[in-house]
Parts: sequence; structure tokens; C-alpha cells
Amino acid sequence: MGMAAGDALGAGYEFNAPMPLDAPVAMIGGGLGDFAPGEWTDDTSMAIVIAEALINSERNLNSDASDYMVRQWAIWAQTAPDVGNQTRAVLGTAEEIARESNRHEPSAEDAIKAAEAVHRRTGRSGGNGSLMRTAPVALAYLDRMPTETYQAAVSISRLTHFDEEAAEACGLWTIAVRHAVLTGELDIRVGLPLLEPERASVWDQRIQQAEDKRPRDFSHNGWVVEAFQGAWSSIAATGENSTHLVASLEAAVRGGVDTDTVAAIAGSLAGAAYGMQAVPELWLDKLHGWPGLDAQNLVELSLKLAG
Repeated sequence: MGMAAGDALGAGYEFNAPMPLDAPVAMIGGGLGDFAPGEWTDDTSMAIVIAEALINSERNLNSDASDYMVRQWAIWAQTAPDVGNQTRAVLGTAEEIARESNRHEPSAEDAIKAAEAVHRRTGRSGGNGSLMRTAPVALAYLDRMPTETYQAAVSISRLTHFDEEAAEACGLWTIAVRHAVLTGELDIRVGLPLLEPERASVWDQRIQQAEDKRPRDFSHNGWVVEAFQGAWSSIAATGENSTHLVASLEAAVRGGVDTDTVAAIAGSLAGAAYGMQAVPELWLDKLHGWPGLDAQNLVELSLKLAG
């Protein structure tokens, strides 16, 4: 719910410049997909597919679940008003690979090959598109070991993002979401011990930068690292109290540029810590989006996902 709220809140401000600290923020709709007020974008839509896949597989990331994700994303992308450039390229290439093998639908294996091909062709694949959708993994893996949770997030990231930093960001954020659900604590560093020491040090420095700066300082937030930093900065820069979730999401939107994605990422973690009661009723009443769901449907989906 926190993810969807941040997504819908930021939709109308996407790719705008940073805003003043006191600028009002509301679910105004519009944006790149001309969304209705309260309508979520590709961030939540892709996450819903992950949730459905894991529910169907009894919360196990097996080949059937991964194939389902890729198939449904490919179908969704055909008519979605707003799909990230990298994700669209990977899904399109995966469909081409499938057709070359006389198959009508792409598989997870096709997507992984496509993700690498796009990386080799463009020289980069570190967009924020896998981080924005990773939160459902935490709910499915609440009763598993952190290492299993981390690896599941990494594997789902790699379906569309070849870059290892995208995988690390997804693993760290998912572990933090899981920890927040179980403890109510906001601890973005809780997953660092799962990384190799050198990589843990790199991410610790990045987290410290996020805490020392403001969301607007991470203007390259289409890159997964600055999206991660911008989202955590939004949470760290606002006080922990009854309105922390709202303040965090508003801060993420005021940071500018990829506002819906940064706010969706921040919202997933803040929502995990504070629960649904922290989401304003006005937002809940407006929330809706693909594939024809509303706030109550997200509640039902979340409870199934958590078992």
C-alpha cells in the first residue's frame, strides 16, 4: 500500500525539477501516462505481477513463477501508458528470442538472455526498474532466512536488469522491507552483511551520503543507485513520528525527476514499518490502477502474499 501511494503521488510530477521544501504535493494525476488522480504507474503494476506469481507458486520462486512474471509483463507492456525504456527493450528482445524459437510467449530464460543482450548493446543496464517493484518479495519471504530473501530479490531483478548493482540494490532494499515488517524498524543497513565486504563498504558509503544530503541531490535517480539513495534520503531526512510515511513520500516527490519511482521505493519501506494506518484515508480512497484493482484489492493481495 505504501508503494502504491508513493507511486500515485509522484505520477503527476514525473521528470519535473526539484520543488521547494514547502511546496504542496497531492495526487494530481497526469504525468507521462496521463494518469488519473490516485492511479499508480508501472512501478506498482509490475510489482502486482510479482505478487501474483509468488502467490500462485505458494510463495516459492521457481521457474513457473519466473516465467509467469515475464509473460505477464510482456502482455502488460503492450498497452501500458508508461514503461521504462530499459524494461521495454528487454521485454521486446525476449519476445523476439521466443519467436525465433517458434514460441508465442517469452520465458524467464528468454528475458535473462535479453537483459544481457541489451546490456551488451547499450553498455549499461543499471536503471531503477527492478528496484521499484521488489517490495512484494519481502512479504513472500517473511518466514525464510534473509539469505533466501536476498537471493530471490536478486533473481527477479536479473529478469530485466543485467547490472549487478541493480541486483544488490534490490537485495538490500528487500531485506530492509522484510526487517521493517517483522520489527517495525527502519534499518537500511540490515542487509549489508549479506554482501562481500568490499561491496558492503561501497553501499555503506552510499547510504551515508543519502543521510548527509537531501533527495534533490540525487538528480540522476533513473540510475538504480541514486534512486536507492534518493528514497532512503527521503526517509532519513524526515522525523520518525505518526506522519513519517506522508512526509517521506512528499520529500521524495519534491526531490524531482523520477518522482513516482523514488516515492514508490520509499513508500514500500515506510509502509512496511508503519502499516496501512499511516496511509491517509484520502489517498486510500483514490488509489487504483492496472489491472483494475483498488486499495482493498492490494490489501487482499498483500495478505495472501504474506501467507
